[in-house]
Amino acid sequence: MAGKRGRIMRFLALLIAVLLPVSAWAQQYPDVQRQSLYVPVRDGTRLAVNIYRPAHGDAVADERLPVIFVFTPYRARFVDDRGQVQETALGDNLALRSLIRAGYVVAVADIRGKGASFGTRRGFQDRTEALDGHDLVEWLARQPFSSGDVGMIGCSYLGGTVTHTASTAPPSLRAAFIGATDWDKYAFVRDGGITAQFNTRPDEPLDVDLASVPVDGDDGTLLRAAVAQHAGNTPMGPLWYGMPFRDSISAFTGNPFWDEVAIWRHADTIRNAGIATYWWSNWEDEPTAQAIIAAQNLGSRLLIGPGSHCVPPPGFDFTGEVVRFFDHHLKGADNGFAAQPRVTHWVETGPGAGEYRMGDALPGSLSSTQAWYLAPHQNGAEHGGLAPRAVDGADLFTVDYNVPGGEYFAFWPAPADAHGIVYDSAPLPAPIDLLGNPVAHIALTSSTRDAEVFVYLEEATAAGEVRMLSFGRLKLSHRATAEAPWDNLGLPWHSGMAADVRPLAEGEVARLSIAMMPLSRRIAAGSRLRFVLTGADPRQRNLADVKQDPPPQFTILTGWEAGSRIDLPLAAE
Repeated sequence: MAGKRGRIMRFLALLIAVLLPVSAWAQQYPDVQRQSLYVPVRDGTRLAVNIYRPAHGDAVADERLPVIFVFTPYRARFVDDRGQVQETALGDNLALRSLIRAGYVVAVADIRGKGASFGTRRGFQDRTEALDGHDLVEWLARQPFSSGDVGMIGCSYLGGTVTHTASTAPPSLRAAFIGATDWDKYAFVRDGGITAQFNTRPDEPLDVDLASVPVDGDDGTLLRAAVAQHAGNTPMGPLWYGMPFRDSISAFTGNPFWDEVAIWRHADTIRNAGIATYWWSNWEDEPTAQAIIAAQNLGSRLLIGPGSHCVPPPGFDFTGEVVRFFDHHLKGADNGFAAQPRVTHWVETGPGAGEYRMGDALPGSLSSTQAWYLAPHQNGAEHGGLAPRAVDGADLFTVDYNVPGGEYFAFWPAPADAHGIVYDSAPLPAPIDLLGNPVAHIALTSSTRDAEVFVYLEEATAAGEVRMLSFGRLKLSHRATAEAPWDNLGLPWHSGMAADVRPLAEGEVARLSIAMMPLSRRIAAGSRLRFVLTGADPRQRNLADVKQDPPPQFTILTGWEAGSRIDLPLAAE
C-alpha cells in the first residue's frame, strides 16, 4: 500500500511540475519596487546591490518575505547599445520575475571588480568573492523586508557564485538552485590538461562596466571611481593558462589556486550546513558532466533538459519548478515538492523529439556498457571501421591544425570529420538508446613526446546528416589515471598533478582512457555510429600557441590487445 501511495504522489508531483503553468498561481504581486545602494562587506569594499520588492501598483509588500539573491559579474543593471536599461531581475531566464510575482524579494549584486561595485578581483571565484557572497546573504537576511530566509540562484558564472557562497555556509542561506557550473575547476577548465573556451576569453574593457547604471543617488561619480579600481583586476585567461598542473602555483595569486576554487573541497561544509541544492544543466553543454558529478556527491536534485548553455529547458515548466523549490524550502509550502523524484531528465526519442522522465537514479547510472572497436582503414577506404569485434591493424594520422575558427562561443562542437581520422560502423539494424558517458580507450604512438588528442562520437544518418553526440580531450602526458577524491561514477580520472604528468618515451605506446560528455540520444536504425580522432579543436582559444611544427603523427593501434574502442552507455530498458 505504501508503495502504491508513493507512486501516486510522484505522479501528482510530475503533473504539477510539467503541466501547471507558473502564470496559474504566481501572480500574487504584479508590480515591482526597486532600490539600489552600496553595501560594505567585511573588508570595507562597497558592492552595488539592487533590491526588487513585490508590489501592487505603488504599494510595496509590507510583510517580511524570503529573499532570492543573485551575484553577477555581468552587471545587474546596465544601458545597452540601443540606450535601453537591461535589468537581470526583470527577466525570467532564471525565473526571477516570476519569483517576484510569487512573493519573493529579489536582490542582484555586482561582484567586486565588476559592474558598479568597487574593488578588484584577485582571482576568478576566489575565497574573497565567496566571503563577499556570505556577507551579502547575511546582510539581506537582516533587512526589515526579509523573513530571514535566503535562497540563491544562478547559471554559468552565476551558478559558480551560488556554490562558492554556499561553501562558506551562511547561516541564513537555506536553498540553492545551481545551473551549468563546475564541481572541480581544474577538470573543467583544463579537462585532460587542455584548455578550451570556458574561462579563457579576453577580459572586457572598462567601458563595459562604465555602462552600468549608477546606484540611487549617484550622479556617476561613484561609478567612475569604482570602475577605475577594476583596472587592477587579475586577467582571467592568463590566470588559467599560467597553471598547467593541478598543483601549479599561480604567479597572480601566489598559491595553488586550483585548490582555492575547487568546490568539491567544500562539499562537507555545504552538506553539513543543510543547504538544499538543486543542480540544472542541458545535454548540449559541457558543464552537464560536472553537474551530474556534483549531484551525486552532494545528494542534490538534478534537472537536465535538451538544448544549450543556460537555456531554460524547452517543454518544461522551468519557472514553476524554481518557484516550487523555493516555496518548499523558504516558505515551508506543502506543495508536493518533497514527494517529487530526485531527478528529471530529457530522454531523446528522435531528432527534436523526446520526453522528460523522473526517477531517483542519476542518468546513466543504470546503463550497461557496449564496446565498439576501431578497425583499420583497408584498401584505401576513406573511413576505418567500428564494430563489436576487434580487428588487428594500425592507422597513421597527421594532426591537422587548420580547424575552422567557428563561433566565438560554440557550446557544442560541429562535426569534426574533415580534420580527423574517422571510423564508421555499419548501418544499425535497429535503433539504440544511449544514456550516460561514453568512454574512449585508444592505444597509439606519437612522433612527438607530447600532443593533444580530441575524440568525438557522431551519428551519420541514412539521409547524410552528421550530428555531434559527445566529445572528450586528453593531453598525452596526462594519460595516467588515478582515483578521484570524490565519487566519479566509475569514470576514468586524470589527476593533473605535476608528479603524474609524463611525456612519452620514444616508441612508447600511449594508452588513453577518456571520459566523454554525457548524452541522452536515440540513434536511429539505418544510421552509422562514427568515431573521430583529431589533434586540434576549434574551441582552443590558444591553438596558435600550442600547435607544433611539424605536426605530430599518431599511429593508432587496433585489435584485441591494443583495445582501441569506445564504450557506449546503453540505456536500461
